[in-house]
Amino acid sequence: MRAFGLVNPKQQLSPYEIGVVSFAFLLTATLFYLDTFTEIQSALATLYVITLLLSAETLTEKGTLLLAGVCIGLSALSYIASHGLQGDLAAALRLTVAIAAMVITSLLIIRNQRARLALIKFNADLQSSEERYRTIFEQSRVALWERDYSEVRALLMRLRDNGVSDLRAHARNNPAFIADCIARIPTVAANAAALELLGHVDAQSISSMRRYIAQDDATFLKLMVAIFNQERSFEGKGSIITSDGTTKLVLLTVGFPVEVANFNRVIVGMFDITERELAQKALFEAQAELALASRAATVGALSASLAHELNQPLGALVVNAQTLQRWLDRDPPDLAAVSRSAERIVRDSQRASEIIQSTRLMLSERTPVLETLSLADLVSETQSLMESEFAKYRIVFETCETPGMNKVSAARIELQQVLINLFTNALQAMAAMPEDLRRISVTIEPTENQSVSVMVHDSGPGLSTEILKDLFKPFCTTKATGLGMGLAICRSMLEARGGTLTASNHAEGGALFQMIVPIEAIHE
Repeated sequence: MRAFGLVNPKQQLSPYEIGVVSFAFLLTATLFYLDTFTEIQSALATLYVITLLLSAETLTEKGTLLLAGVCIGLSALSYIASHGLQGDLAAALRLTVAIAAMVITSLLIIRNQRARLALIKFNADLQSSEERYRTIFEQSRVALWERDYSEVRALLMRLRDNGVSDLRAHARNNPAFIADCIARIPTVAANAAALELLGHVDAQSISSMRRYIAQDDATFLKLMVAIFNQERSFEGKGSIITSDGTTKLVLLTVGFPVEVANFNRVIVGMFDITERELAQKALFEAQAELALASRAATVGALSASLAHELNQPLGALVVNAQTLQRWLDRDPPDLAAVSRSAERIVRDSQRASEIIQSTRLMLSERTPVLETLSLADLVSETQSLMESEFAKYRIVFETCETPGMNKVSAARIELQQVLINLFTNALQAMAAMPEDLRRISVTIEPTENQSVSVMVHDSGPGLSTEILKDLFKPFCTTKATGLGMGLAICRSMLEARGGTLTASNHAEGGALFQMIVPIEAIHE
């Protein structure tokens, strides 16, 4: 019968089940005999229900249906044998009631079998899930605890119901509150990693975590606040004290169940982050030292920048002072020339002062005063400042501006510093050229991006490929006495205001530097 799927798939039937099945078959045979060969006028066939009930625990659903069919067939056979095809109405009704009783009983048995099988499967799945959970819990290298938070949650909810709205204030006003909460949280279970985290302690010694929580640790109170506010999870950094007295930093994670009844077994995870925190602290200290070294390097770079930028106005001051001295030594002194030299001394002194002021603004990270100015006028003004140098080197200076050019909003002193650097570099680059070939051309024209282009072209030998590659890097220079800071500073100043500075070689020879200056100021 087991081969045909009629009997429950067990390894063997117990003696009790064998006895029940045997009795059911004997009862079936007895009922058939009494119903067929005796004159008893009652619904004996209804008693076949007993056979079905006795076999319900042993037979499968298929077996129950087959047995019900057999019982119904026997009842019909008994009716035909006793009454023939022309039986009376009373006997037919008794047969109908018996068949209905067997059908209903069979359906109820099948429903009960299905419910029983579903329950068995559910229990098996639950047991399998519990086994998987236990395997993960025990074998995980993350420190895991199962703790009973039901009692402490009930305490916190009572406080909430009694009008406590600020749990931190309540804890400050009640010094014993934290200790009371810790005592209300027993440990149900802990895995090997948890015992190792606490210093390879015995599982029996961690029923309470009171001795392992640092006295000044605020994380436990934050955890209580999370439960008090009915949050779904908690994560925070805290400190624990191991069995040997070592303090460890841990990351605590807790997920709170939705059902209140499940607070009796809450999973708590702890990650030892002591080494990570120490490494992060070392990193912060290294970054602080690096910042200090960077500031020292910045001071050095600014010193070099100041030396480079002040060289021109201070040199002009010396030349103008010597010129003034010569005019005064004449007999009689040429007072008009003295006055012009004095004016140039004042002008160059003001320029040196502006350079120092601009450097102070960069150090204080304050934005310099922006002016609306014409680049053509600025180029002309810069040409006047360097008039003596142009005359000394016999330089032909040309300016070409596209008609109707817009003015730009910029820091005058910064743009003038860039122009002076470019003009000075051009002068020095053409020093070895014949005097009749020394020329500086400045072209001012609009660009497509609401900017103005200022191109400075000299007639010098141009720039080599090696120099072009590193031209704007600090301390890159082609001059024996140069610092190599000028172009790096110029590009930084322009880029800080949204502009650019590039270099190339002109198709007709010589170096070509292009400044792109935005028409609208870049506000920081």
